[in-house]
Amino acid sequence: MTRRQSIYIEGFGHANPIPAACRIGNTVMSGVIIGYDPETGKPADTLEAQCRYMFANLRLIVEAAGGSLEDILKMTVWMTDRTQRQALNGLWVDFFPDAQSRPARHTLQAELGQGILVQCDFTAIVD
Repeated sequence: MTRRQSIYIEGFGHANPIPAACRIGNTVMSGVIIGYDPETGKPADTLEAQCRYMFANLRLIVEAAGGSLEDILKMTVWMTDRTQRQALNGLWVDFFPDAQSRPARHTLQAELGQGILVQCDFTAIVD
């Protein structure tokens, strides 16, 4: 039996031959999670929609790895314009409503290209 487990979810994938996440033991680390519209396979048109799809994909990936949102330890988010964090923060509070139990987060500004306005990755510890 292999020690490392690749995590894939339906309707989300990378152009390169890599999984959405990887698990070894109780540690899960994702690759980049983009706000792809599942109907088109492309980034959604607005930042708000990309954030919604990004968080939906995040949930699906951590659950496919055997965990839940409660198991996420840290997220890193890249945005083309960090001054637009209100779109991210609204969903952040929706997905992690307990201020005493939120993951750590670092938000960076970056050129993401190809219509991508926001993307993230995460580290989780699952039982």
